[in-house]
Amino acid sequence: MKIIGIDPGSSFTGWGVVEELSGKLSLVDCGVIRPAGRGKDTFAERVSYIYLQLVDIIDYYMPDEAAVEQVFTARNALTALKLGQARGVAVAACAHFGIPVFDYAPTSVKKALVGTGRADKEQVAFMIGKILNINCKKLRLDTTDALGIAVCHSSMRHFYSITGKRKELL
Repeated sequence: MKIIGIDPGSSFTGWGVVEELSGKLSLVDCGVIRPAGRGKDTFAERVSYIYLQLVDIIDYYMPDEAAVEQVFTARNALTALKLGQARGVAVAACAHFGIPVFDYAPTSVKKALVGTGRADKEQVAFMIGKILNINCKKLRLDTTDALGIAVCHSSMRHFYSITGKRKELL
């Protein structure tokens, strides 16, 4: 089972692919999509770039399921709207391939990984390093957040299989 985790953002979109074999998780690949500074000056150009990059990533790794972080409540309505649009293109990229999409609140991911929904990004990165046995020091926090979403979904899949409950978007 391959899972792609996506931490959407209009400036940085983190992504990470993990694979579960015989109950053990391992890192397949991860990275960050950074449309700004690549001649992508308008918002429309940035989200188009995110979409196209995610399509390439998904086409290459062919994950079985996707986990995408929900939009958090932002103080600025315009920021929340842009984040929602970036999230929308991430969901659309997954839908393009017919991949089931599951969404997770940031606090749910943090609680699943660290034990508290108020954990900071560095604590999430630390736990991802321990769970996947990787060095996260050189990874952007957007990337470790995306891996956290994928790892959280891997755990929740087992819950879904027991209870029959799913949080699929598509």
